[in-house]
Amino acid sequence: MKEKTIDFYYFSGTGNTLLVVKKMKETFQKNRTEVHLHRIEKSDPKRVNLSHTIGIGFPIAELSTYPFVWDFIKSLPPASGTEIFMVDTLAGFSGGIAGPIREIVKKKGYEPIGAKEIIMPPNFFYIQNEEASRKKVEKGLAKAEEHANDILNRKSKWGRVPVLSDAMSSVSSGLLKLSGSGLSQKWFNFQADESKCNNCGICVDLCPTGNIKMEEGEYPEHGLNCEYCMRCVSFCPQQAIPCKFNYQGKTYQAVTVKEFLKND
Repeated sequence: MKEKTIDFYYFSGTGNTLLVVKKMKETFQKNRTEVHLHRIEKSDPKRVNLSHTIGIGFPIAELSTYPFVWDFIKSLPPASGTEIFMVDTLAGFSGGIAGPIREIVKKKGYEPIGAKEIIMPPNFFYIQNEEASRKKVEKGLAKAEEHANDILNRKSKWGRVPVLSDAMSSVSSGLLKLSGSGLSQKWFNFQADESKCNNCGICVDLCPTGNIKMEEGEYPEHGLNCEYCMRCVSFCPQQAIPCKFNYQGKTYQAVTVKEFLKND
């Protein structure tokens, strides 16, 4: 890596990506590399500093990632050799993300220097027990440290398997369109249970798309622009937002809500 300052843009749903990004930041800083963390949902892609190395971190969703993360990446300004790397967290398999992102940033004039996919505990459908999750997090953070060191030592790779990448990208695009459709939003619309909700507003503060509104003295209202990052469900201190598609309604969070908001 040439530049000794990194602007690391990330999105984390329920904390896995935040843990990975913080571990990578720690590793970079041990090697005298300055790192600034920026939440993607609060950042303007047009204002990235092209004199710094750019990092992008996010979770996998529907074999791809969330539409607003894609929008951020696609809106990055043209560059002239700015180095860029990526890391994503996932429960199992993606296949259609690293290759397409590499093509996007390369066409914009960036130099892709490394990509890594790191297995972490799932927050969707089946939630593992605490011990299994802890072991998976430990392995994931070791991979994050390794990835950061490989980037510093120019050992990291960011390849692309054209047929697989393109095929999986098409599949994930279809899944994302389905999850964002009006029908899906109505079927799987989250709403607070008013018998449990204490109007704390944490779900409003955490929602990355501004989909949750709450008037003074009223309960939060969820709109039809949910991207299912699971933040509101997982971080609600009253467990007042039922999860309709997780087994037994269980939820997962990798950090506490205080830790999450501290990185706002």
